[in-house]
Amino acid sequence: MKIREVVALLDAKVFGNEQMLENEVEFAFSSDLMSDVLTVKTQNVLLLTGLANIQSLRTAEMSDVINVIYVRGKRITDDMKELAEENGILLMECNYSMFRASGILYKAGIKPIY
Repeated sequence: MKIREVVALLDAKVFGNEQMLENEVEFAFSSDLMSDVLTVKTQNVLLLTGLANIQSLRTAEMSDVINVIYVRGKRITDDMKELAEENGILLMECNYSMFRASGILYKAGIKPIY
């Protein structure tokens, strides 16, 4: 599924390179626990988290995750936008709960990691 479709399904707001909206994503992983995110070794993954801070981006970078959706109405700061741009990470904001966003994506065919 293209990131553009994910954005539409979750009514998300996008921050970053809009060309990345054409990228494909096959898997999603939902977690606020960054140590769990570090265990992800899958390509084409979308991270859903409510942990809206620089550490979540550093973790995404180390895990080669380039698509991050912040759920529960969490807001992306200017520092986060800057770091994401430097590392080629597309950021999105979504007002849905993590449970609801994950369910919508699962129903639409996005595969879970575990």
